[in-house]
Amino acid sequence: MTVMEAIQNRRSERSFLHKPVERDKLERILEAARLAPSARNQQEWRILVVTDAEIRQALADAAGGQRFVGDAPMVLVCCAETDHRMMRCGLKAYPIDVAIAIDHMTLAAVELGLGTCWVGRFDSDAVRRACGIPSDIEVVQLLTLGYPDDRSPSVKNRKPLDEIVRFERW
Repeated sequence: MTVMEAIQNRRSERSFLHKPVERDKLERILEAARLAPSARNQQEWRILVVTDAEIRQALADAAGGQRFVGDAPMVLVCCAETDHRMMRCGLKAYPIDVAIAIDHMTLAAVELGLGTCWVGRFDSDAVRRACGIPSDIEVVQLLTLGYPDDRSPSVKNRKPLDEIVRFERW
């Protein structure tokens, strides 16, 4: 599978088979995150792998009752151990860097026949309590991971390039 094929095939999966993710596949996905670029090469991302059913249920509750979070065989709690450094552009570096690492993981997952869903709707304090995450660690996103229950192709509703791209000047 090419990178472009992985990009084209990636979608937000909300229904998973009751089948565990093999350790070697998980390690390949985590390696993709490890190899992601980061501002000043700080590599502030930290990933907590959750397979315990009770903790996954608590994460689903923390995510506003989104049942698919608890039903996924695995949830990656994507965090940052950060100094909250601002980049010269005025944005914090850690959420961007963690997002790049997550995107690397989602594409690696597609290549391996797995599905993911970014989950940004959650109560970070509830996630901290459920997972024992210290207060100095920033919870950035949850990422469900597992074998998709539905492998039928999906159509991506995306704007055309000429609507989102400009050249040289706005």
